[in-house]
Amino acid sequence: MMTIYDSVDGVLVAREPSAAISERTVWIDLFRPTREEDEAVEQALGVLVPTREEMSEIEASSRLYHEGGAHVMTAIILSFSETDGGAPEGRVPSKARADFASPVTFMLAGTRLVTVRYAEPRGFKLYLNRAQKKDVACTSGPSVLIGLIEAVIDRAADRVERIQAEVDQLSHTIFDISGERRRSRRFDVNIKTIGREGELTSRARESLLSIDRMLTYLTHVMSERGEDKLLRQRIKAASRDVQSLNDHVGYLSVKINFLLDATLGMINNEQNTIIKIFSVLSVALMPPTLVGTIYGMNFKNMPELDWQFGYPLALGVMVVSAVLPWLYFKRKGWL
Repeated sequence: MMTIYDSVDGVLVAREPSAAISERTVWIDLFRPTREEDEAVEQALGVLVPTREEMSEIEASSRLYHEGGAHVMTAIILSFSETDGGAPEGRVPSKARADFASPVTFMLAGTRLVTVRYAEPRGFKLYLNRAQKKDVACTSGPSVLIGLIEAVIDRAADRVERIQAEVDQLSHTIFDISGERRRSRRFDVNIKTIGREGELTSRARESLLSIDRMLTYLTHVMSERGEDKLLRQRIKAASRDVQSLNDHVGYLSVKINFLLDATLGMINNEQNTIIKIFSVLSVALMPPTLVGTIYGMNFKNMPELDWQFGYPLALGVMVVSAVLPWLYFKRKGWL
């Protein structure tokens, strides 16, 4: 689908895809474009629209380049929908999310911007809402591009804050002393939650790194084009924001690894405690077993067999021989 946006009195106005590109057109948004729509943009602007396969290339030369008079920049942007979901007791409240990282291409051709995407990042909707309220400048392609990047960074910051909150709650759940008795039943849930947060963190880092490279390239492009100083200052501010988010994501990654190590350590301690209990019980039951085995032998000359209190005496010896090791282990702090 192709959507054409014109700048009218500082507001973005969407036009029908069949409408011709006018002098007021500042942004052409291609969402899952057909081949016919690609060809229409190529003929109108004289630029080559990259295919989905070309957008997925990982080398920098395929993501940031100049071709046909247009500067082409591709960044990885996270897109997902979410709904709050309840969680059983002892579990970290999770989100029902469909997370995926999708490449988005920004093509700066003269005073117009062309975006090619196959997902719906929330940052695009956020920018459109701002542009329709005259909260951002949208008089040219470069200003629209920077506004979109700023909106994408805002959404990335929201994701990082959400991951931070979930990791903090997960940390509280893992180290909750009051829930010691229920902890063993939460180990599998905690590990799955840690894995999910780790995956979200790695995807956020991948997205931020690609945006950071794009901003570095865009800084040189703006200098070459002689764009307004205010736009270049906004790019530098956005770059600083991305750097700070990258640092915070790195901190979250370290904390998630720590929580994983702590959970695995707790599992080992739990297993060691169980093995220790069985070992102590085995040692404590060895003397009673020995006594019972001796008096279970069928020899004729066993004087205890004729005693009136032989049977109670054997039972008493068994109990005492079992209790004494238990008390000894208890005193040593092994139980």
